Amino acid sequence: MGPSRTVDVARESGYSVQQVRDLERLGVIPPAGRAANGYRSYTPVHVRALRAYRGLAGAVGPVEARVLLARVRTEPLVEAAAAISAVHVRLTREREEVLRAQEALRAIRGEAADGGPEGGGDAMTITELAGALGVRPSTLRFWEQEGLVAPERVTSLRARRYGVAAIRAARVVAALRAGGYGIPAVREIMASLDRLDGLEATGRVLRERLDRIADRTVALLVAGADLAAVCGT
Repeated sequence: MGPSRTVDVARESGYSVQQVRDLERLGVIPPAGRAANGYRSYTPVHVRALRAYRGLAGAVGPVEARVLLARVRTEPLVEAAAAISAVHVRLTREREEVLRAQEALRAIRGEAADGGPEGGGDAMTITELAGALGVRPSTLRFWEQEGLVAPERVTSLRARRYGVAAIRAARVVAALRAGGYGIPAVREIMASLDRLDGLEATGRVLRERLDRIADRTVALLVAGADLAAVCGT
């Protein structure tokens, strides 16, 4: 039959009794039934929902996890599965962004060793670069205002075009911003890339970002069976 009392659910899910009550109040788990004596009565689904929430919170944060779990519990299976799949896609994209940033950083390191940027390569318009990075053109303009990325300007309309060096810098900036670094910190990091210690420090930052994405991915995978159990409950 599984646990039924609040203390049993807390023990099985790894939360405290108060946390179970708080998460019920927030809608993370379905409302508990009431036993004949008036006490809360839970089912195994409540335990699965709490475990699923723990994994989701590790993958996307507690606020988004609450919203997502509510969708998984109440929407049709097709929509619930799509919502979970979207998280996997997002984590994959974040990982790919960091890998591209690492590649860009290696190129920057090579340029520093050779004494200058490499020639050749295709330039991008602001729309093309924004699409490649998954950001809005206005975000690139903001980065330019903050001194993070320096595009080339051509034509009398001052249309922005980004050369190879600017594209590489933008990839590093995008990865840092996605990792939660504020503008002042990103500016400091980007300014340090002409130094060996700055390049190495940025490399460590990107590796740590990959580690965090891996942890979030594992948390989502661990939650998988519990998410499947609460779909449509």
